[in-house]
Amino acid sequence: MKIYTKTGDGGETGLWGGARTTKDDIRIQAYGTVDECNSILGIVRTFDVGPELDGILVQIQNDLFIVGGDLSTPGKTSAAITRVSPEMAVIIEKWIDKLESSLPPLKQFILPGGCPASAYLHFARTVCRRAERLVTSLVRADTTHRPALVYLNRLSDFLFVASRTSNRLAGHADVLRKDPSNKR
Repeated sequence: MKIYTKTGDGGETGLWGGARTTKDDIRIQAYGTVDECNSILGIVRTFDVGPELDGILVQIQNDLFIVGGDLSTPGKTSAAITRVSPEMAVIIEKWIDKLESSLPPLKQFILPGGCPASAYLHFARTVCRRAERLVTSLVRADTTHRPALVYLNRLSDFLFVASRTSNRLAGHADVLRKDPSNKR
């Protein structure tokens, strides 16, 4: 199978089920942004984030393929595609609770940074939030994707907690935001 098909040379791409749309369609932007988030998680996994966090990130990367497939499928056009389930967000909540239990409570905002893995997890979080905004627009037109929206909302929360966890594992403190009302 060739990697290039030339079918997108005119600015269109295929959706699951055979329909075609423009490459700047909100649906394509949404699942493209999910793919971008997934790629950043691949970068994170090149750092030593420990076996537990790495295992969770692998599962999330696989789940993001489900999210992308769901978003690339308009309506209920295919029974062959795996859709995002509400249980996927519940699993993320459990991971958040577990990781958060080993972190000190937050008393102020933190800045992205610390160790490289933490910085990239913050980057993934912001890309996930962008995907969430795009999927919000998509849900207005196609409500079948609501579980994907919920999943991405939980995932961005998880990525925040994972960034703090990676700093803890690397021996870095959270980078605290300086309150401008405090005189330096």
